Amino acid sequence: MTDAITTRSIRVTSPPRRTLPAIMGSPGSAPRDVAANKQYLVRSGRPWIPVMGEFHFARYPAAEWAGELRKLRSGGITVVSTYVLWHLHEERRGEFDWSGDLDLRQFVEQSHQAGLACCVRIGPWGHAEARYGGFPDWLMSADCTPRTDDPAYLAFVETFYREIAAQIDGLRWDQGGPIIAVQIENELYDNPAHIVTLKQLARDVGIDAPLWTATGWGYAQLPDGEVLPLFGGYGEAAWDTASTPWPQQSRSHYFFSSGRDDDSIGADLRAPDDVVKVRQHGIMDPSGYPFATCELGGGMYTSYHRRPWMHPEDIAALSLVKIGSGSVWQGFYMYHGGTQRIGRDSTFQESHATGYPNDCPVRTYDFQAPIGEYGQLRPHWAMLRRQANWLTTMGHELAPLELQLPADAPVDMANTRELRSCLRTDGTEAYLFVNNHQPVDTLPDHEAVQFHVEVAGRQIVVPERPVTIRSGDHFAWPLALTVDGVRLLGLTAQVQGMVDLDDGPLLICFQTAGIPIEFGVDAATVDTVKTDGRVTREADVIRVCGLVPRPRCVVELAGPVSTVRMLLLDDESSRQASVEQLAGRSRLVISPVPAISDGVGLELQPSSADVSTATVRIVPPVKGATGDTGRLEAVPDGLAGLVQVDLRVGEPMELSPSLVRPAAAWAPSNDVRTGRASAPDDEAFAAAAVYSLSIPREAFSADHDMLLEIDWIGDVGRLFIGTELVADQFWYGPRWEIGLRRLADRLVGDTLDVRLELMPWHREAPVFVSEAARALLAACRPEHVADPGLQLLALRSVRLIPRPVTRLELHP
Repeated sequence: MTDAITTRSIRVTSPPRRTLPAIMGSPGSAPRDVAANKQYLVRSGRPWIPVMGEFHFARYPAAEWAGELRKLRSGGITVVSTYVLWHLHEERRGEFDWSGDLDLRQFVEQSHQAGLACCVRIGPWGHAEARYGGFPDWLMSADCTPRTDDPAYLAFVETFYREIAAQIDGLRWDQGGPIIAVQIENELYDNPAHIVTLKQLARDVGIDAPLWTATGWGYAQLPDGEVLPLFGGYGEAAWDTASTPWPQQSRSHYFFSSGRDDDSIGADLRAPDDVVKVRQHGIMDPSGYPFATCELGGGMYTSYHRRPWMHPEDIAALSLVKIGSGSVWQGFYMYHGGTQRIGRDSTFQESHATGYPNDCPVRTYDFQAPIGEYGQLRPHWAMLRRQANWLTTMGHELAPLELQLPADAPVDMANTRELRSCLRTDGTEAYLFVNNHQPVDTLPDHEAVQFHVEVAGRQIVVPERPVTIRSGDHFAWPLALTVDGVRLLGLTAQVQGMVDLDDGPLLICFQTAGIPIEFGVDAATVDTVKTDGRVTREADVIRVCGLVPRPRCVVELAGPVSTVRMLLLDDESSRQASVEQLAGRSRLVISPVPAISDGVGLELQPSSADVSTATVRIVPPVKGATGDTGRLEAVPDGLAGLVQVDLRVGEPMELSPSLVRPAAAWAPSNDVRTGRASAPDDEAFAAAAVYSLSIPREAFSADHDMLLEIDWIGDVGRLFIGTELVADQFWYGPRWEIGLRRLADRLVGDTLDVRLELMPWHREAPVFVSEAARALLAACRPEHVADPGLQLLALRSVRLIPRPVTRLELHP
């Protein structure tokens, strides 16, 4: 550490908290009153921050919806959003299908049962990397002008909307159902009158909700007072060109800012002069609306010409920056991946063949999401859960706090030298946000950093001793936070959430950036402090330090209202922690393997056979549990009860694919209209290497799913059962995973025989992949190719990976 201290000084100038009139919804304190004012949302009379996750019901098997929705809820999601893609339900004119995986009503009902509210995105145009944005083929050739007030077009829309209304009748918010929001259209930036028409049409046929939304990005002109503008932000952009190292707009999302728009989203579908024209018009004044989002990148899809490889920290840091920048509605797209359907008359993905700018995979819509295409729980599921639990349990305190940037906040998106920070404050309460992470361009360490912040006339200095903020660190610290009358000052830990104990609240925090946890307490608000750390007094502040964060690190603060307890976790334990509605009350669960709540018990889902036992820590404790091996006692341990569980595990199984045909020579082709590389079609796949693979019956006999894991390097992979394409991947680096449960009905005899087709990577293909993927290509030793000088292909392993589940029923 250098001798020079880098001091970041901020003086709070935000106006005091004030009561604001509603601009939409029903203000009030009744349990189902929901409204929005110009700064935040209100539910049941107090500020509310929704945490929304996108999950497309029609792209996932209906038989598995219930379990997947519980994963959303256990990830901290409170609202599930979903597109109703027109072409899936009326592929042929006048023939509607709402059955099976297309059963919207069943999905909304199951969401309600899982404890989730719903946002239904009814289009009519939706995008979602879908063929014609979700418009049926027959509509594209009909005598009408889509996305306008053309009466012929509106007549088709009315029929579609009436069908949706029938599906959700009885499930609207005003009917006691979960549908709290409806989104009209998507990325319609220049026709506000049409938005009004669609909203009125929807209401006329029986679609309604307290909150109406529309996408606000792309300098959208939206009708004032009719819809809430929702924004987005992605750490990468599969719709950008193959020659762009890292999109400029993606870079901006790692800077704290009052800006909300990302005009790159959907820009590939607009002519450049249209973008300029709309920028000149400007947009509705965003200051009149809360900063709300519906498309913060939970990952990113892969187009053929551009294949980003997202990492968990990229997702978590971007999300935290948006919270720091003032977001009061965190919406993630996608939160749960899925699989594109194949229709009776066509495939349903966006493609060059339909005049769209990107060739997308025919089947996979995994999106590198927190929950994958086959229900895989990824590291950013746990990382986002930490933020979500905070927003869900304490969002009423954060929502009214406004963004305040330092006077010297960096504004140049190429600036990688300056440390990025901001406050959210109302002049009395305050959070400090810091981000030192972004993809692609590594940010430097910042040594000897200390923050000086004046809040409510009090100078707060954190940390007490200057520290190094490392490259990759990102965190939020409460500098002034009142909990049940106890006023905390300068806490150098991030809040993860809160649960109520019998005699007061438990504030859950975790250590960030390896920085020692310390804090002060306004001495006038606390009677006694009980801790294993060191306690000193400086004037009117009691200081606590010397703490060792872990699941048993508890500080007790006896205050005027109750005893406030603080649980201070280490980083690893915090990633294992979640706040759940469980066994009759809100509880903290810390489990070394993912634990999914259904309200009365837990499903433990280890991701590795290396873990055979788990100690689950539950606060407040339960008496015990019933597991697969019988009754289990909960052993008291401080505030918690510990339940020791023997986990169901399974060993991976190696499979031996047989080479049927090596790859032949081929050359990539470009789309004439866009100049972008086009995915190889069926004719081009005649040059693919072909392998046969027999999957044994045992892979389908268990009561849990099995992943087929393919470790390969190449260009495009396709998996067939007979003539049916069941899975595909544009290679971009990670191993290809395919869930087998949904293929069990194809099993005949002792094995399921599949055909694996792998196109080799062409060294001259104008395709973007990340530096990490480039490194894998550079190390690849080609096999089964015609021209090793131009082609790269390697099939390194094929394995079956069990995904066993251990069930615990808790006894409160």
